[in-house]
Amino acid sequence: MAIGPRLDMRHTQSLVMTPQLRQAIKLLQSSNMEVTAFVEEELERNPLLERDERPEPRTVADERAPEAMAPEPRDSLDAATATAMAADSPLDADYGNVYDGDGSGGGSGLGAGDGAGRGGRADFDDDLSGIEDLADARKTLREHLGEQVRLSFHDHRDRLIAAQMLAMVDPAGRLPVTDAAIAAAMGCEEAKVAAVRARMQRLDPVGMFCRDLRECLAVQLADRNRLDPCMEALLDNLDLLARRDLRGLMRVCGVDAEDLAEMVAELKRLDPKPGASFDAAPAMAVVPDVLMRRTNDGGWAVELNPETLPRILVNRGFHARAVVGARNRDDKAFIADKLQSATWLVKSLEQRANTILKVAAEIVRRQDAFFRLGVGHLRPLILRDVAEHVSMHESTVSRVTANKYIATPRGTFELKYFFTTAIAGTSGGESHSAEAVRFRIREMIMAEGIDDVLSDDAIVERLRKEGVDIARRTVAKYREALRIPSSVQRKREKAVPA
Repeated sequence: MAIGPRLDMRHTQSLVMTPQLRQAIKLLQSSNMEVTAFVEEELERNPLLERDERPEPRTVADERAPEAMAPEPRDSLDAATATAMAADSPLDADYGNVYDGDGSGGGSGLGAGDGAGRGGRADFDDDLSGIEDLADARKTLREHLGEQVRLSFHDHRDRLIAAQMLAMVDPAGRLPVTDAAIAAAMGCEEAKVAAVRARMQRLDPVGMFCRDLRECLAVQLADRNRLDPCMEALLDNLDLLARRDLRGLMRVCGVDAEDLAEMVAELKRLDPKPGASFDAAPAMAVVPDVLMRRTNDGGWAVELNPETLPRILVNRGFHARAVVGARNRDDKAFIADKLQSATWLVKSLEQRANTILKVAAEIVRRQDAFFRLGVGHLRPLILRDVAEHVSMHESTVSRVTANKYIATPRGTFELKYFFTTAIAGTSGGESHSAEAVRFRIREMIMAEGIDDVLSDDAIVERLRKEGVDIARRTVAKYREALRIPSSVQRKREKAVPA
């Protein structure tokens, strides 16, 4: 074979991920807060985008008719556009909601929810808020302790030692560094450091700056005048308490069962991490992406939450004026690029809304028994089951259910909650959801008495009588995931009244 340069022509096929396709996929798996932040950035970046402030009827899907979830096209032009886009759609859902607006400037918009009242063109007067809306700025843990240090220590050397300890304390309130190490670092006496630490342990919250859990609990008990010899013996044997060896604790503490129960109850009222709750941020409320309610005929209606779906328009009027006023080729290329970007974003958001609605409605249809009867009737479900029914790929269903929540009469759940593995039934019977089996295990253990504590083998036998074919190691794994101790530990715990 001759060695030399030559030209070859080959015909191959490859999947190319365009930037627009990557953007659509990213939006599909993003949470509502991430989508809102992205849209806000695009509104600032793209002059052809604007908010759609017009009222829009809610998009509702009936779980008995998931094929009717997408809104009907508004006219023949919309129908033609929707059909064309369905064939070229890079993902699995139809768009079908791009239209020419009738407001000033016109536009193509996303009609997935009402965006009014969420910002936009409000003037200064509309943005005024009352003084009651201003939250009180909460002090941090170090600010709170710093004020007490300045009031408690007058000697400048004590203040320096206290400031060093304040800088070294961890968020939970622990200071595991020894007095000798602090004294060596600051060039002072160890007794001086110990005296400062003892005073700082009594600051609010009590129990800070301790070396370990035992010292933290001891300081809090001493502050309540409850640190007697029996309680000190209990603190010296916290490992026995962790194993729930109540008989061993009664022996080392020299108390009876009733006294031990009171001592354990006293410990439970203490704070093992006094600094952790001080700076804890308030829990953020989950805003559901999908709303679900019962209909008059006993079915379920599923609708998108308009508060989580930003509505935007492509300002066609501004685009027409900009094209007429363009002076050179670069200006026209810039306007064309922004128009393409704006149109694609509107399509992507519309596709995302319709896809979420389709998947949520199918989940509700399949888990109807759960919503009517409770967790014990949750059915096993996998991504392929939903994907086949709504004509999507499993990866698309996986992206849709990630970081998405649905508000139901039984509470707010992540969509992924309804996808559980199946546990086979006995004698080839109907399979059971793993979540439902975990719920049943918890019910059995919660109903235990003092004399009938169930071992894992006993739980297996009961479940098999109920038609669940499950192994003992699976029961143990589910019990540990529920943070339920073993039967031996539960017997020890029930031996002493709480």
